[in-house]
Amino acid sequence: MQIDRSKTLQMSSPPEATFTGDVQIGGYFRRDEPSRLAGATVMFAPGARTPWKMNPYGQTIIIMQGTGWVQSEGAEIVEVKAGDVIWFTTGERHWEGATPDKSMIYFAMQEKLGSNAVSFGAKVSDEEYSKGPLAA
Repeated sequence: MQIDRSKTLQMSSPPEATFTGDVQIGGYFRRDEPSRLAGATVMFAPGARTPWKMNPYGQTIIIMQGTGWVQSEGAEIVEVKAGDVIWFTTGERHWEGATPDKSMIYFAMQEKLGSNAVSFGAKVSDEEYSKGPLAA
């Protein structure tokens, strides 16, 4: 058994070159082989978001607090709230973030391929983000 105590799992900011806005990531873990599990808690200030990204074996996010938006390539933006569980399938290009006026916290879990649990692409532009969900 391994216990990672919350006080040792500090929050930190990701590189500005990848995320947009005030984002904090903490509780990050990556298990040793043969496990492929990795995960983290991510906090988004209003308007903050991930870049377009893909996970080699998919990703599950559980919205723990607040309201956010998620989008898969070619689909509309969808609003999500605390308690929602979202699955992005293997290789599905997507992004997620807070709404313009509310923060969001989620817990993300994904399997890694070698040491890679995510591949980041271009930032989600303000134009893409400002479209918002159809039923907002």
